[in-house]
Amino acid sequence: MTRDLSNQAVLVTGGSSGLGAAVVAAVAEAGGRPYVLDQRAPADGVPWLECDLADGRAAEAATRQLAEQAGGLAGVVTAAGMDVPGRLADVDGATWERIVAINLLGTAAVVRAALPELERAHGTVVTVASTLGVKAVSDATAYCAAKFGVVGFTRALAAELAGRVGVTLLVPGGMRTAFFDQRDEKYKPGPDAILNDPADTAAAVMFALAQPPGCAVRELVVCAEQESSYP
Repeated sequence: MTRDLSNQAVLVTGGSSGLGAAVVAAVAEAGGRPYVLDQRAPADGVPWLECDLADGRAAEAATRQLAEQAGGLAGVVTAAGMDVPGRLADVDGATWERIVAINLLGTAAVVRAALPELERAHGTVVTVASTLGVKAVSDATAYCAAKFGVVGFTRALAAELAGRVGVTLLVPGGMRTAFFDQRDEKYKPGPDAILNDPADTAAAVMFALAQPPGCAVRELVVCAEQESSYP
C-alpha cells in the first residue's frame, strides 16, 4: 500500500524553478495540490507566497499561512537553495551567512512551522541536502556547511519524530537547472558535465511522499550514474 496523494496538499519551497518546480509538477500530476514558498511566482495557477527564506520568522509565518489556506499539509519538500562559490576569504560575510541561512536555517524554520499539520496527517517531510552535504570540496565552505547541516538536522529530526511524521533526507547530485547560471564561468559545469534531469529526482521525492504512515524512506541519494560529486 502507498499513500494516495490525490487532493493532498504538499508545500514546496523553491517551487518556481529547478527541482522545486519539478516536484510541483509531479505532485500536480499525481492529483495532489502543491503550494509554493519562493521569491518568484511558480507555474500558473499554483498557490504561493513570496518569501525570503533567509528570514526564519518570515518563513515560519508564510508556512503557517499556506498551511491554513491549504486546510492542512500531507507533505513538505524543502527544495529551496542557493550558492555563491568562492574562497572563504573572497566571499563577503553577508553572502556567506545568507547561503547558510537559506539552505539550513530556512529549512528548519519551514519544517518547524509545518510540524503541527504534518503530525495531524502523519505526513512526510523531505529535506533536500546535496552530495556536497556528504563530500566536502574547495571553494564551497558555506554551501558544504549548510548541506552537512541539513544532513545532521534531518537525521536528528527523524529520530525525534519517529512514529509521528515520516522524514526523508534527499541527497541529490547535480541537475540540469538554473542553479549554476549566475556563477562565475570557472564554477559552472563544463560542456561535458553529466547531470541529472530534475524530473527524475522529483520522482524519487514522490516515492518518499507516497510511503504509508509507519513506513519511512530515511535517505535517498539520487544522481546521474557518472556524476562525480558522489561519493
